[in-house]
Amino acid sequence: MKTSDFDYNLPTELIAQTPLEPRDSSRLLVLNRKDGSITHRHFYEITEYLHKGDVMVFNDSRVLPARLKGKRIETGGKVEILLLRRQREGEWQAMVKPARRLLPGERIEIIPYSGLQPEKKIIAEILGAFDNGLRIVRIPDEAHLTDVGEMPLPPYIHTPLKNQERYQTVYSKIMGSAAAPTAGLHFTPELLKTLEAKGVRCLYTTLHVGLDTFRPVTEDDPREHVIHKEYGVVTVEAAKELTKAKKEGRRVICVGTTSVRLTEQAALGSAGNNQPPPPQQVLPFKDWADLFILPGHKFKVVDAMVTNFHLPRSTLLMLVTAFAGKENIEKAYREAIENKYRFYSFGDAMMIL
Repeated sequence: MKTSDFDYNLPTELIAQTPLEPRDSSRLLVLNRKDGSITHRHFYEITEYLHKGDVMVFNDSRVLPARLKGKRIETGGKVEILLLRRQREGEWQAMVKPARRLLPGERIEIIPYSGLQPEKKIIAEILGAFDNGLRIVRIPDEAHLTDVGEMPLPPYIHTPLKNQERYQTVYSKIMGSAAAPTAGLHFTPELLKTLEAKGVRCLYTTLHVGLDTFRPVTEDDPREHVIHKEYGVVTVEAAKELTKAKKEGRRVICVGTTSVRLTEQAALGSAGNNQPPPPQQVLPFKDWADLFILPGHKFKVVDAMVTNFHLPRSTLLMLVTAFAGKENIEKAYREAIENKYRFYSFGDAMMIL
């Protein structure tokens, strides 16, 4: 297996720069992994592929407005901070600019984004530094970040987002992601109500997405790549529902690769656990998810998934290849490009059955 096996050429004009309205008007490529057949639909038609008793697993993580601008209190110099991972309450791993000048002890006054006026000033402090250039930043007033921060759009999106809520799923609830679980962006409140009326069980789990999700694998052998850890939670109730569905032979359909990773991780037990659950049993999970899904992975829970079209050489493309097979994914991506599907975060969707 080589990382180059997961490469492909994408015309830049197919990288979606803005979201479609309404959300469920995006296109949907339906791939049957058993026979390799492909059907072209619209996302609002996804209900035709869902049945009473199906369980859909969503990621309810909410994107933190994690891009902050400020000024050094001592000199007035401009500073940019991008919060990446919450270590504990009030402490974050972050990228900062200019990194060389910002040393432990430095204090930064955050300037509100787009003229917003928070109730009080937010003063960030550099606590420490990592060898890779990242900093540990203290944010004492996390509750006010939504008043001062800017949405951290992926680097391939160059068009400003007019409505920051459009980079949130309609069911987002738990703040903590640095990037959106984008497969869920296609769902509308009305579509969710239609699913529930049809007898589809909607479960909500939480996996906080990190910016590493956009970074391509640089190692020649993907098995040498260290997967980024993301904090996830599968509640007792969700674990029981998933276990019951598997024992009763009902389908589990994950919305997004984040939900796939978390659900499969819960089926293996906590990170580093040497005693995985019995077959067809999902345990509650509250830990750092570090499962790297590559071709050869034996899926324990997931029967189908909804996903977007992913970057070349990414761990996400490797995951969907593991689920659907290399030949099927290559065929689906070729056909999507030929039919001018929109790619990446604000792009169209694929359902793999």
